[in-house]
Amino acid sequence: MNEFIEYILQFGDLNRQQLDLISSKAKEVELKKDDYFSEAGKVLKQVGFIREGILRTCYYNNKGEEITKIFLEENHLLYNLKNAPSTEYIQAATDCRLLVFSNKDWQEISDTIIAWDSIIQKLTNKALVKKLQRVSPLVSQDATTRYLEFMEKYPTLANRIPLSYIASYLGITQQSLSRIRKNIR
Repeated sequence: MNEFIEYILQFGDLNRQQLDLISSKAKEVELKKDDYFSEAGKVLKQVGFIREGILRTCYYNNKGEEITKIFLEENHLLYNLKNAPSTEYIQAATDCRLLVFSNKDWQEISDTIIAWDSIIQKLTNKALVKKLQRVSPLVSQDATTRYLEFMEKYPTLANRIPLSYIASYLGITQQSLSRIRKNIR
């Protein structure tokens, strides 16, 4: 819980009573590697905060190929802004520990703490900027450059997740990724 409290306090001030309310609503959840936090076609009924581990968002293209869209590391908040069915899966790429709030409890926190929506908006804006910085350059670069940038932006991931996920994220085959890794060593 301390990780979450420290994380949200970067975006606004909360008093002890407010922090106690937030703490009382959180539940610890563990996901094993390959378990889903959220599935395509379903509405996300909870808000999650990654304490430990890596999740990935993925989808299937029209050829039935699994595509990894983004990796989510520790200190990342997961929630559905639109309360609509998701078009993507959120899957544990490693064993994970999360703090989870039901949507009802999250709404109660929002209704009770006046500054909450402002804190969440600041947090969301920061996450969006980070996401855009990671995704935007990938479109126009060759595979080797994409891999090198991936290693720069996610320095600890390569040894924590399957290479197939990295290849999918980079839009290349696992064989191509192996060749690139061999050539840059």
